[in-house]
Amino acid sequence: MLLLSEIQYHPPITFFSQLLGAEALWLETQEHYRKQTYRNRCLILTAQGVKPLTVPVVDGNRSEKVLTSEIEIDYRQNWIHQHWRTLQTAYGGTPYFEYYADYLHDIYVQKPRLLFELNLAFLRFYLRCLRLPLPVQFTTEYLPSYSSASALGHSATGWQDRRDWLTPKAAATAEPDRTSGKAYQQTFGKDFVPGLSILDLLFMQGPAAGSFLA
Repeated sequence: MLLLSEIQYHPPITFFSQLLGAEALWLETQEHYRKQTYRNRCLILTAQGVKPLTVPVVDGNRSEKVLTSEIEIDYRQNWIHQHWRTLQTAYGGTPYFEYYADYLHDIYVQKPRLLFELNLAFLRFYLRCLRLPLPVQFTTEYLPSYSSASALGHSATGWQDRRDWLTPKAAATAEPDRTSGKAYQQTFGKDFVPGLSILDLLFMQGPAAGSFLA
């Protein structure tokens, strides 16, 4: 199976659940950027509940006229410090925060110019952590729909177009078809909170995180 998706910032756990059994992951590079999506935000769990972390982009008001692969990160805002402090506060006491912290921090301080580059660095890191050795490919033209996997020049037994399948709005309403994987112990609250970033699972389960995707 081939899976086609937009690239996301610290993607939801469900994104990685969809990769189980996939032969390859194709990332959409030719779409126009869309605001208020997982492309530049993720959801984490804090003592105050679910909190979004958003990466600011340059010329945000005009961003929807720019390709996602060309969107630049706005470093005039001190967002890296804010995100990192929030992650430390929310997950500093979890079993595996220190296990992954240096790797994640190293990616942040590289300060890639493009949002796509930042997201890709994190994605490759998560694929290694979850032991998902998938080849990652990139689209070279935008097509609203794909009639077959061969449209991407790839031979596969099946395909799934998952572009914009996951949204922060869907996660907020916990729609059944937008959640997957097994429940696990979380830091805050008594009830399991679905729809969170893969960070939540990694910090709680560490190397065993992959077993919670199915």
